[in-house]
Amino acid sequence: MSILLVTSSPRGAASHSTRIATEFAEKLVAADPSNTLVVRDLVANPLPHIDADYASGIYVPAEARTPRQAEVVGVSDVVLDELFAADTVILATGFINFNISSTLKSWVDHISRSGKSFAYGENGPKGLVTGKKVYIVLASGGIYSEGAAVQFDHAIPYLRGVLGFLGMTDVDVIRIEGVSMGPDAVASALARATAKVDAVVAATRDVAAAA
Repeated sequence: MSILLVTSSPRGAASHSTRIATEFAEKLVAADPSNTLVVRDLVANPLPHIDADYASGIYVPAEARTPRQAEVVGVSDVVLDELFAADTVILATGFINFNISSTLKSWVDHISRSGKSFAYGENGPKGLVTGKKVYIVLASGGIYSEGAAVQFDHAIPYLRGVLGFLGMTDVDVIRIEGVSMGPDAVASALARATAKVDAVVAATRDVAAAA
C-alpha cells in the first residue's frame, strides 16, 4: 500500500494535526513493512498559488507552453502523480478562520484539473481519482463537530465536497477538538484522536493478516 501524507499547519512541530497525522502514517508503515510513505510538507515546501500562467498553461499542449507555464504546470503534474500513486491519503490541517489552511487549499487547486482529476461528459462531471481511502486529520481550538458552532465548520464540508467531486468518496475524519480549552482538553483530544488512529491501524493489520 502506498500512503501519501500531506501536512499543512503553519505551527510546525507544535501542530497537533501534523503530529497525529504523522504518527498515523508511521504506524501504518510499521504495521506492514511493504507499505510505502510519501510526505508532502506544504509548510516546508509550499506550493505556489495558481496564477495566470497556470490557468492558461493547463490548456496548452506541453510542447507549446512558455517556460513559465511549463514550470507551474509541472508543479501540478508532480502533486497529481503523487496523488494517483497513493492508495491511502492522509490530509492534515489546522482549523484556520473556520476553514482549511491556505497551503492545503493551494494543494487542492493543483490537483483539481479538468481532464486530469475530473472530466466533463454527457452526464456532467466525473471524478477520475478513484479507489483511494482518505483520512482528514483536523485540529481546532474549539468544538465544531457538534453544538451551535457546527455552522462555522467550513473545512470538513469543503474537503468532502471537493474530494468527492474528484472521485474520492471514501473519507473518514479524525478530529482533534478543543485544544484551546486548556491542558486537560488538549490531552483528551489527543487521546481520542490517537485511539481512533490505533483502531484504524489495527483493522488494517487484521485485513493484511487475512489476505
